[in-house]
Amino acid sequence: MSLRLYDTSTRTVRDFEPLHPGRVGLYVCGATPQAAPHIGHLRSGVIYDLLVRWLKRSGYEVTFARNVTDVDDKIIAVAEKTGVPWFAVAEANQRIFNRGYATLGCLDPTIEPRATGHVPEMIILMRRLIDAGHAYNVENDVYFDVKSWASEYGRLSNQRLENMRSPGDTPNEDLKRDPRDFALWKGAKPGEPSWETPWGPGRPGWHLECSAMATKYLGATFDIHGGGVDLIFPHHENEIAQSKAAGDGFARYWLHNGLLTIEGEKMSKSLGNVVYLDDLLRRVRPVEARYYLASAHYRSVIDFTPGALDEAATAYQRIEGFLTRAGEAFGDIKPSADLPVAFSEALDDDLGVPQALAVVHETVRAGNSALASDDQRTARDAASSVRAMTAVLGLDPAEWTSSSGGDDLRPVVEALVKVALDQRQAARERKDWAAADAIRDGLTAAGIVVEDTPQGPRFDIRRG
Repeated sequence: MSLRLYDTSTRTVRDFEPLHPGRVGLYVCGATPQAAPHIGHLRSGVIYDLLVRWLKRSGYEVTFARNVTDVDDKIIAVAEKTGVPWFAVAEANQRIFNRGYATLGCLDPTIEPRATGHVPEMIILMRRLIDAGHAYNVENDVYFDVKSWASEYGRLSNQRLENMRSPGDTPNEDLKRDPRDFALWKGAKPGEPSWETPWGPGRPGWHLECSAMATKYLGATFDIHGGGVDLIFPHHENEIAQSKAAGDGFARYWLHNGLLTIEGEKMSKSLGNVVYLDDLLRRVRPVEARYYLASAHYRSVIDFTPGALDEAATAYQRIEGFLTRAGEAFGDIKPSADLPVAFSEALDDDLGVPQALAVVHETVRAGNSALASDDQRTARDAASSVRAMTAVLGLDPAEWTSSSGGDDLRPVVEALVKVALDQRQAARERKDWAAADAIRDGLTAAGIVVEDTPQGPRFDIRRG
């Protein structure tokens, strides 16, 4: 089976055929960093990281662009409220986003373009649209003329133009030819950042920047555009309109990930129901948080509960435990060169991570059974296969251990745990069972799970 992806624009699962053989251009709408990210934002980061990893494993050379909207109404509002310069608000929060992506094991994008660095490209795009009769300027604002693209506008979101209302994206609604026209460029206002254009000073509209940046780095036509399902309308609909009206082919496949909710409500700062990465890391380790965010299908909605997070952590620990036991039995386990057919087929089928993880866990169960029956060849092969599969998903325990920074305290913790286990063993030898149990209970309370084996006690650190 070759890779197949659900394309929002056709509402079908399509065979993926890249524009250029062996190469993939991927653009994903990234952060508008007016505040620190919640785990819904970071879920998107994990999802497209999984896609990039699978494309690379499938032999493609991937150019991955993920933008930063570093000037925006919301950023300016935060700056005015806090007295912090708008650029400092954006920069500080973008650094938090990037730390979050890195903490969850996401690979860096090939390029992370910022809106403020691409005003020349936006000016060129606006000029093309005005010259083609699809945009107009009035009093330093530039608007896209939706009626000029009426036959195409609304196809991505499956809406009819007559049912649409004004986007409310400018205080100058009365200047528009049609209330449904959307702002490409917003004229300068006192105290706001601005850039010079042939139509007067101002700043970018939200939609214009993505079209300008995507085509700059990926070409006039490219393979995949991704983002959250909440961006389908108006953002992605408007990107398509302005790009195609200017004559660009733009994205050939549109992927949209589901949202992360709490009690059925979209996670949103305005609703006050956000969960941050630090909240997760008080309960689980970063790799377990990644497992949780990756384990549902990318198009599905995840309704966050602490119980579901704990279940994901337990599931990951089963994988980790098997590889630990296999390592003790056989020494260093190398990832296999080949992947199980069922695992590859799952990921080729619209990035079916839940089905792929089912293959991982089936292999873990078979490997544990082989260890119990002393079937060394089967157990070793299973461990090698599990390492290969978890590496593709960014979940290989060995990679997470080896990637720990120089300031990682795990070696110190392990040394202290060993001291405690030695004391526990001494208590058991003198038959002081109460003392031995107290030491074990104390370790458990601290997140250190102790397992007694014929080779002696073994422990795992369950929390980061």
